[in-house]
Amino acid sequence: MNFTEASLFWGFLVVYGVVMYALSPRSRNANSFYKGADDQGNPVGQWSLTASIFISWIFAKSVTNAANLGAAYGVVGGLAYASYWLSIPVAGYIIYLIRTQTGARSLQEFLTSRFGRLAALSFAAAILIRLYNEVWSNTAVVGGYFGLPGEWEYYAAAMLFTVFTLAYSLKGGLRSSIFTDVIQAFVFVFFVGAVLFLIVPANDTSALLSNGEFRLDAGFDLLLVALLQLFSYPFHDPVLTDRGFVNKEKTMLKSFVVAGLLGFVAVFIFSLVGVHARLNGIEAMGNAPAAVGQSLGLAALFFMSVVMMTSAGSTLDSTFTSLAKSLAVDLPRLAQRAKDKLPSMRVGAVVMVVFALLGNLPMFAGTDILKATTISGTMVMGLAPVFLFYSFTRWSPWSFHLSFWTGIGLGILLATGLIPDSWAIGEGKYAMLLGVNAYGFLICSAGFFLPLVVRRLAGRSLAAGEI
Repeated sequence: MNFTEASLFWGFLVVYGVVMYALSPRSRNANSFYKGADDQGNPVGQWSLTASIFISWIFAKSVTNAANLGAAYGVVGGLAYASYWLSIPVAGYIIYLIRTQTGARSLQEFLTSRFGRLAALSFAAAILIRLYNEVWSNTAVVGGYFGLPGEWEYYAAAMLFTVFTLAYSLKGGLRSSIFTDVIQAFVFVFFVGAVLFLIVPANDTSALLSNGEFRLDAGFDLLLVALLQLFSYPFHDPVLTDRGFVNKEKTMLKSFVVAGLLGFVAVFIFSLVGVHARLNGIEAMGNAPAAVGQSLGLAALFFMSVVMMTSAGSTLDSTFTSLAKSLAVDLPRLAQRAKDKLPSMRVGAVVMVVFALLGNLPMFAGTDILKATTISGTMVMGLAPVFLFYSFTRWSPWSFHLSFWTGIGLGILLATGLIPDSWAIGEGKYAMLLGVNAYGFLICSAGFFLPLVVRRLAGRSLAAGEI
């Protein structure tokens, strides 16, 4: 970076951090810090909740992945990645059913009531791994706009961004997270519009929107993977599911539906950055937004960096607040049968500080950003039968464990390359991923229903013996 570029990028980062801290409200009680209520105890409004869900699920790494897939496969790649946002309405509807049918106040409480305390603890462990990955994978994306991995600018920007986000998260917890999400959503939309203003006129619109082929070896296999994961992927992300319990059921459902549809559109639109690179022969080099920004000049690169900072900030503050709630509220209730009274805000603050430090260690170790999404998404495929078919049982711990741990096992086998080649569906890059998710869903579903079938058969045998 020359002096002008450095002044612009570092200046915006500092201004962003100061403004976010100044505008974010301060929580004065635990209900506000952990549940997002205002000082009078009123829940989050519908449109604030919608904006929060919309922007907090548009991770910095996600929009980068969407653009990279657009560069690799055209609009098919963009549609494939954008389809993950359709899981938000799916999650909203299932949480709506859980709340109205069971009265549960959290997913952990629901799992405990149907599948036992060990099931809820296993679920909690899975989401903690997900949250841990969200810290470094988002700060690393921001650092990438200031320098390359290994350079001091890369690490300095990532850590300064972490400090700014941590500061306003400590100030207000979930309340400040949702409040700043609204601001970040408007900034994100504005700068994505600015990027499109530069990209669309540079291409033939029909070519931009039609580039790509719906073939298994051309990105369509990833689209099918996304559709299969609609029923499992969102449930291991408390950044999303925590927001399913902060307002009335119908208000929550409306927010989830609108946010999911807006997210789908926004991510697909941003994937056109990658399609632009594909049409114009720009080498993506693993970061299509940065490559396109550099090719279009300083203004475009700055716009891209603002998009990344706002999306990363909204995700990171939500991650800190979800970690605080998971470790300060949910886990103590599970492990120690704690009372319903919320803990001190200081407990959640300590959790945030610890994970702000530990969560960035993988970035210094040079871990691949994509691993934060691809591995965990497949491992939790066993959650799909649990949340889809819970109404078939009032109490069945074995149903959860046979489904959940089978999914974890298949995910580990996939990550270590031990799945037989015969499982692959098609010959594309994601053929094995598609096969494991397709066959894995069927195997996990069989595991879920097996204890129910055995119980019913055993009951019939007992009844026949009594006759």
